[in-house]
Amino acid sequence: MDYQRPPRVSVLDPVERAIGHVRQLLFTPFDLSKWFVIGFCAWLAYLGQGSGPNFNFRIHHPLGPDGPEMPAIRDAFISHLPWILIGAAIILPIIIIISLILCWLQSRGQFMFVHCVAGNVAEVAVPWKKFSRHSNSLFVFRIALVIISLPVILIPVSIGIMSVLAFSRTELYPAGIIGIVSAVVLMVIILVFFALIYKFTSDFVVPIMFLQTSSVLIGWRAFLTILGDNKARFALYILFQIVISTVIGFIILTICLVGCCFCCASILLLIPYIGTVILLPLFAFKRAYSLFYLSQFGPQFDVFIKPV
Repeated sequence: MDYQRPPRVSVLDPVERAIGHVRQLLFTPFDLSKWFVIGFCAWLAYLGQGSGPNFNFRIHHPLGPDGPEMPAIRDAFISHLPWILIGAAIILPIIIIISLILCWLQSRGQFMFVHCVAGNVAEVAVPWKKFSRHSNSLFVFRIALVIISLPVILIPVSIGIMSVLAFSRTELYPAGIIGIVSAVVLMVIILVFFALIYKFTSDFVVPIMFLQTSSVLIGWRAFLTILGDNKARFALYILFQIVISTVIGFIILTICLVGCCFCCASILLLIPYIGTVILLPLFAFKRAYSLFYLSQFGPQFDVFIKPV
């Protein structure tokens, strides 16, 4: 594959092109049935990630005089350990199976959504069959990524646990502080690293696979060719993605606040598939933006000029 570094790549130009494409995809003309079909593909593509803002409320219970005593917690844990192990043996396999099914469906959905957005079509059966090998390769890659990441993440977790234990000893107070800070910093670096792999896979490797290959490794090899010569450009892309996500989050929050005035509207947004259909222009824009950005690196990376 021939590749030449483009003289200019913009993070702003794809915004206008993506907005225009979303207008053509969803509003010219407006077809509700088309929204529901493309929305289904988008729902699969973002399955497990939610279709709207997540509000997490956490209540922190202090440990100490006003909270549960550590010995009491330890004794309760030991006394109920057999039941805890039995429950874990039952629940854990179910969680793993459900997670694998969701991951497999999401891998299918990513190619289906690219197919609809790139081709301005509303199809489910065609991309489901056409990109089965692609999605299976992506599924295996994502599972392998999780398997690799787990022991890596255990490193800072282990450092943190040992530091907390040291933190309880007065003579090791400085070492405990240093260990906790080091564990947090290392955890952040690891999480950012794997998040970037996931982000680049979804935004760029999937479209490259859509165009050129059914193998995720070959797709990554092609993307690394681009990334190697354009590190600063992709760093700017990631920063601009944060801006886009912030704007999209603000829009969704505004819709939710306005929807609070109409109870039915708020309830509809909370329904996973229906919520995705309602917010489909935002999902389509996000997908189209990354596709238009990738197209600036050459016609061989432009999904909009290839037959689908």
